[in-house]
Parts: sequence; structure tokens; C-alpha cells
Amino acid sequence: MGARPWTAAAGALLLDVRLTPKGGRDALDGIAPLADGRSVLKARVRAAPHEGAANAALTRLIAAAAGVPPSRVTIVGGATARVKRVRVAGDPRAIAAALANATGEGGG
Repeated sequence: MGARPWTAAAGALLLDVRLTPKGGRDALDGIAPLADGRSVLKARVRAAPHEGAANAALTRLIAAAAGVPPSRVTIVGGATARVKRVRVAGDPRAIAAALANATGEGGG
């Protein structure tokens, strides 16, 4: 696989996520490239994009995959867009390894 959709920051991991609301199930569907060359973590949630329900479901999904409490996951960009910037507070290496494992991408 090419570039990972996450970067380490001070005390956190920042990741780019492409969210599909009303996707039939809550799941991470791997990593995919965008047309502009960036990589994104593909995620789908059952919730509709109504009153923040899909974003809330996304933060719970990312938290579960990263092994952190949902309170440590925040959407820091693109709250109303399909492609979002998400911040996961904690040890960036551990979070990256957990997300790589959850997406089937191997090590961190």
C-alpha cells in the first residue's frame, strides 16, 4: 500500500477519513487514494448525516478501532463534508498500529 492517511502530531494522530453515511453497517473499509493523490481511511456508518449522527457514529467507530475512549476522538475539519480530518488524542505510534491492524494494513 502507498501512503498512510494519518500523520503523527504532538500527543495525537491526525487522519483523513472518507465517510459514507447510511452505509448499512459501521465498519472501516481500508485505505484508498483520492483523485488529488491523498490517501484516506474509508469508513461507513449506519447513521444518516442528520444533526451530527453520522459524525458521532464515526468518532465511536474510530475510537473502537484505535483502542481509545470516544472522548479522545474529535473531528477537526470537514464536519459537513464527506472527507474529514480527525484527531485522535494519545500515543500516535500505538494509535497508528491499532488503525493499521484494524484496516488490515499491517504494522504501524
